[in-house]
Amino acid sequence: MRYLFRRALQAILLLWGVSILTFIFSELAPGNYFDEMRLDPRISAETVASLRGAYQLDRPLPVRYLHWLASVLHGEMGFSFAYDSPVGALLWARARNTLLLTATATALVWFIALPLGIWSTASRWRWPDRVVSWVTAGLLIVPELVLALGLLIFAVRSGWFPTGGLASSGSEVLAPLGRLRDTLWHMVLPVTALVLASLPVLLRHVRAAMREALDAPFMRAAEGFGIPRRRLVYRYALPAAVNPLLSLFGFSVGTLLSGSLLIEIVMSWPGLGPLLLEAILARDVYVVIGGVLLSATFLVTGSFVADLLLYWADPRIRTDGSAL
Repeated sequence: MRYLFRRALQAILLLWGVSILTFIFSELAPGNYFDEMRLDPRISAETVASLRGAYQLDRPLPVRYLHWLASVLHGEMGFSFAYDSPVGALLWARARNTLLLTATATALVWFIALPLGIWSTASRWRWPDRVVSWVTAGLLIVPELVLALGLLIFAVRSGWFPTGGLASSGSEVLAPLGRLRDTLWHMVLPVTALVLASLPVLLRHVRAAMREALDAPFMRAAEGFGIPRRRLVYRYALPAAVNPLLSLFGFSVGTLLSGSLLIEIVMSWPGLGPLLLEAILARDVYVVIGGVLLSATFLVTGSFVADLLLYWADPRIRTDGSAL
């Protein structure tokens, strides 16, 4: 259990460091939310000063950070200037949509990449392996933004898929099954964009892990005993490649999360991406800090889940966790 305790402590310290750095960088950024008010002749300087005092922007940075940290412990994560409400309520409402999108894309991309990578490795140097290599190489050179825009153009011209939002107008009067179908239909384009953007990298890692396992000395010895290649791949190579693939799981969650923010903005998905963009443009500093911290929390959680899976799959970690 020392292994898991150390990983949990590292995750907490990492999130604490992210919060400090984000707070400092937001302070160093030029301007603030009330700068535009100073340009409005209808708003007096005294009014702007009183607003700054009400939101505690006139206090020293360490005092503001401690006050914000206390609000995080209460689930508020500061106060939004633009929405005039606690940041936590704003973020959690959007975070559910981002998690829905990311979790669906993560499940799909692993469901595709794992069997496809194993099949490609089993067919090494033959036409299935070459086709997979060409397709992944082609997808790697296409930026995520181009993929998203291409899917949007296809949706607009074909009229087959909705081009934005989480639900259609009037969907609230539908039956629960109808609302679910409507939500899934709106998820098709953003999930497809995320899967196509993440699949090449993940597939290449799966192939590399499987090939490394197949090239191991014990695998060559087993092959010399006449064990069929299919059995070598599925019975021996796949269990040997489990550890790097489990470590890759946490990395894939972070990749999909960072990519989902851009996809959400392009495809008007009501997640964290559009909210963060609006907050950055409006200089709503506590929404930006809370959004960055929440995104880092998702990434750290994905890595911690990968550590839990490693702890379960590798007995060496359970017997000697202090060595890792």
